Amino acid sequence: MKKTLFLMAVSTSMVSFGQYSKEKITYPVTKKGETVDVYFDTKVSDPYRWLEDDKSAETAAWVKEQNKVTYDYLSKIPFRDALKARLEKLWNYEKISAPFKEGNFIYYYKNNGLQNQSVLYRKDSKGKEEVFLDPNTFSKLGTSSLGGVDFSKDGSKVAYSISEGGSDWRKVVLMDVNNFKILEDTLVDVKFSGISWKGNEGFYYSSYDKPKGSELSAKTDQHKLYYHKLGTAQKDDQVIFGADQKRRYIGGGVTEDNHFLVISAANSTYGNELYIQDLTKPNSPIVMIVDNFNSDNNIIDNQGEKLFIETDFNAPNKRIVAVDFNNPKPENWKDIIPETENVLNISSGGGYLFANYMKDAVSFVKQYDYEGKLVREIKLPGLGTATGFDGKKEETTLYYSFANYITPGTIYSFDAKIGKSTVYAKPKVDFKSEDYVSSQVFYTSKDGTKIPMIITHKKGIKLNGKNPTILYGYGGFNISLTPSFSVSNAVWMENGGIYAVANLRGGGEYGKKWHNAGTKMQKQNVFDDFIAAAEYLIAQKYTSSDFLAIRGGSNGGLLVGATMTQRPDLMKVALPAVGVMDMLRYHTFTAGAGWAFDYGTSADSKEMFEYIKGYSPVANVKSGVKYPATLVTTGDHDDRVVPAHSFKFAAELQEKQTGDNPVLIRIDINAGHGAGKSLAATIQESCDIQAFTLYNMGFTALPK
Repeated sequence: MKKTLFLMAVSTSMVSFGQYSKEKITYPVTKKGETVDVYFDTKVSDPYRWLEDDKSAETAAWVKEQNKVTYDYLSKIPFRDALKARLEKLWNYEKISAPFKEGNFIYYYKNNGLQNQSVLYRKDSKGKEEVFLDPNTFSKLGTSSLGGVDFSKDGSKVAYSISEGGSDWRKVVLMDVNNFKILEDTLVDVKFSGISWKGNEGFYYSSYDKPKGSELSAKTDQHKLYYHKLGTAQKDDQVIFGADQKRRYIGGGVTEDNHFLVISAANSTYGNELYIQDLTKPNSPIVMIVDNFNSDNNIIDNQGEKLFIETDFNAPNKRIVAVDFNNPKPENWKDIIPETENVLNISSGGGYLFANYMKDAVSFVKQYDYEGKLVREIKLPGLGTATGFDGKKEETTLYYSFANYITPGTIYSFDAKIGKSTVYAKPKVDFKSEDYVSSQVFYTSKDGTKIPMIITHKKGIKLNGKNPTILYGYGGFNISLTPSFSVSNAVWMENGGIYAVANLRGGGEYGKKWHNAGTKMQKQNVFDDFIAAAEYLIAQKYTSSDFLAIRGGSNGGLLVGATMTQRPDLMKVALPAVGVMDMLRYHTFTAGAGWAFDYGTSADSKEMFEYIKGYSPVANVKSGVKYPATLVTTGDHDDRVVPAHSFKFAAELQEKQTGDNPVLIRIDINAGHGAGKSLAATIQESCDIQAFTLYNMGFTALPK
C-alpha cells in the first residue's frame, strides 16, 4: 500500500567532518532528491533514491568519488602496509579439500597459498596429478570464480558454472572430462541453481527469466526448473516445474540411483513444498508430498521406493522420517531418527546416516544405520565444528573437516565400518594455537533470555577495558554461527585483539523457536541481544566503548546498522558489510521479497510498516548525533543485497554525522555479495577493515 509522489534531483552543499587525526575529510557531494513514498497515509522521504540506479553514470561517478576519499584516508594509516604483509604471510599456506571420486578419477581442490581462486585437480588410477579446472585463468583480474561442478552418472562429462564479477547470475559450461573438449554452447542466465544429472545425457537446473532493466537490481520472483538434454539448444530446454506454479525458489535433484527427481518449491527462505517424480517410468506424474510452506523438508536419500526425509514438521529441532513413495503424505511418515533437544543436520554416505547435532553452537556427531539404530557416537578432535560425513553409498572411506576459532580446519578420513578417524590433511599455518583460548559465556539479554557467546583471545590478557575487540553477529534466517578458523581473525588476535561471536536469536543455534524469536515483529530481540553482548564485554572489562567495534555482513550488516543507530554511544567503530539497510524497500530488489519470512515487508500492514520503519538503518540516521567511526563495505555487482542499501546509508551518515568520527564507504569493483571474491581482494579488504578499526581506536602502530 504505497505510492510514489514525485522525484526531483537537487544538490546539497559540500559537507566536511573530521577523522581521528583531526584532519578534515571532504566527502563527495551527494545530491538529494525529493522522492516521497506514502505508506498507509505516512509520508517517508527517500532523498537518495537515485543511487538505486546501478546503470546510471551519475551513480558510477558517485562510487568513484567515494572510493577516492576512502582509499585516500586508508592510505594514510601508518601501519596499513605492515598489516597487509602479515595477512599475506599468514594466508600463504597450502589449502587442500577432501577428495571425491567421479568416474575414473579422484578430484580435489588445492590452493598453493596465495592463488586468487583454488584450483580443481585430479589424479588417475596411477596417481598422476593434473590440473582439471583453473578458475584463475577465467579472468585477468581474478574476478571470475568457479561455482558448482557436477559430473554425469558415469563421470565422463562435467557441467561447471562460472560467476563473473561476483554476480549470482551464472553461465554453465559442458565438457568431456577425458579430452577437455567443450561439448556445446554455454548455458547462460542461470541463477540460484544446482546442476543435477539424469544419467549421462542431460541435467536439471533452475533459473529466472532475465529481468527487464538492470539484471543486478531488478526483481526476480518466478523461478523455473528446466531439463537440458545434451546436444540441444538452451532455448529448447523443457520447463519441468514453475511455469504454472509461481514460486520464488525452485530446486531439483536426482537421487543417487537415478530413480527419482525431487523438487523443492518455496516463496521465502523458510518453508517449502516437496514434490517427487518417478524417473523410471516415462511421463510419470509429479507427486506432491508436502502442500504448504509451514516446514522445511528435504529428501536426503532413498532405498528403492522408501524415502528418507529431513524435516522440522512437528519437530522444531528436526527429525528424520521414512515413508513409502506410493503413500508419501506426512500422515504416513515414521520416525527413523526422532527429534531431540539439540538441532539436527543430516548427511549420508557409506550406507549410513550421520546426525550432526549442535549443542550450544558446538558439534557432536552420531552415526546411524537406515533403520535408525545407533551405530556409534563419533569422537571428534575437540570442541568446535565438524562438517562432512557425506559421500556415495558404496564408499567406505568418508571425510570430514574440524575447526574452531583457534584451530585451522583439518581434514580427517573416516572409516565408516569401524569408526576410525585419521588425519588426512592438516594445514601448516604460521599460527600458534596453543597461545590462544576460546571460552563460551552465557549473558542475559534485555528480556532475560540467556544468549551464548564465544570469546577468543591470547592467553593472559589483562581485563582492563583496553583490549581492541570485534563483536560479530548475524541473527537471522535460521543460520547458525559455529566455531571456524579465520586467518583474518588470527591476525587480529595476534595484535592483541579479542574476537567475540554472539549467537543471537533469529539464528538456528537452538532450532525453530530460536529462529522465530528474531523474526518479523520480534526482530528487535536480535538487536537487543547484540547490545547486551557489547554491554557484557564492557562490564566484564574485556573492553570498553572506546575499544569496541561491531561487525556483521548481509543480515548482519542490518544488525550493525540498527545497533549503531540505536546505541551510537556503545561502540567506537561500526563495520557493516553488504547490509540490508533500507528495510522499507528491500523486497523490491532482485530476490529480496523472499526474505519476508524473517522481516515482513512495509506493504504487509500499517503495524508492520511502522515496526520496520522503527529500526530500518536508512530511516533512523538522525542529525546532531555522534555516530561511531564507520566503514561501510559493499560490492558494485552485489545482486543479492544490492549496493544501493549501503550507498543510501553512507549518504545519510555523511550528511548527518556530528563530531570527528569518519564515515566512509569502501566499494569493491567487479565484486558481489562475497562468494568467489579473489584472495587478493579478500586480503586487502581484511587489511583495510582492521587498519581502519585500530586507527580509530587510537593506535598509530600495530599493538604488541
